[in-house]
Amino acid sequence: MQNCTILVLADPTEPQLSILKKLPAGTTTIVVNSVETLTQEATQATVLLNWSASLSLFREVFNRCPDVRWVHTRSAGLERSLFSELRESEVTLTNGTGVFSASLGEFAIGAILYFAKDFRRMIRNQMASKWEPFDVLPVRGASVGIVGYGDIGRAVAVRAVALGMRVLALKRHPSVANSDPYVEHVYGPTDLCDMVSRCDYIVVSAPLTPETRGIIAEREFDVMKSTAVLVNVGRGPIVREEALLAALSAGRIKGAALDVFDNEPLPSEHPFYKLENVLLSPHCADHTPDWLDQAMHFFLEQFDRFRKKEALLNMVDKQLGY
Repeated sequence: MQNCTILVLADPTEPQLSILKKLPAGTTTIVVNSVETLTQEATQATVLLNWSASLSLFREVFNRCPDVRWVHTRSAGLERSLFSELRESEVTLTNGTGVFSASLGEFAIGAILYFAKDFRRMIRNQMASKWEPFDVLPVRGASVGIVGYGDIGRAVAVRAVALGMRVLALKRHPSVANSDPYVEHVYGPTDLCDMVSRCDYIVVSAPLTPETRGIIAEREFDVMKSTAVLVNVGRGPIVREEALLAALSAGRIKGAALDVFDNEPLPSEHPFYKLENVLLSPHCADHTPDWLDQAMHFFLEQFDRFRKKEALLNMVDKQLGY
């Protein structure tokens, strides 16, 4: 493939766009951030990179580009990428799965240690100039259940096992992960309550799909240990917010570490801000200094595969939504 036009949906001032200069000769890159800036040449693109556009802009541009054969979205989540026209088309869709998994795995482990060692109490005592020794919990031997055992879930498992933790996992197709050396047992979706009832820590790392929306709700919180901690690095709506708030407020579970929410930014009046048993991250658990550079370099690797007609990584099943 000699000549190719890539249409990039992004703010033209974003610094990562300079990395596209490494594209091979004969590649034309056009950056737009509105329908008004969409030129005739841009509508003839064969590759569409959704770097940072809204779902509405992405959808409108896609529908004006009949020659597109491959769409790549920077994010691993697809709630801002999958719309009916793309889902029903023959266009290949890939995403950023795997690019940010290591950082999210580290955040999950950090959250587990935060609650096990009661860092909030340490900081509170430190700020009060208070010397008050107390017992902390070991994580070795504790069980962590991972809801959605994909790339992020495995990144959590690798790090949990290194700390001597037991790993349980829930996957849509349990047989796929049965031989995974980091997992003690793999559960199917119908066994979610059974799994979470056995766990000291529950890490949510599933993608948001119609099947996963709201799967952790009142019933699941009712069977959790009173000492359990929920960590959500997947998507907010996977956990029913009202049920989580009720469980945290009533002390039915020990706590929650949240990087994702139903509504973002989280409104300033939201009760999560006031709860002592919540660790809140403003959806930045994977924002390392080079996270956007990594995402763009991954696109370059993908484009090299596309140009050479090799199999692309992270091909999305558009019907399943991941």
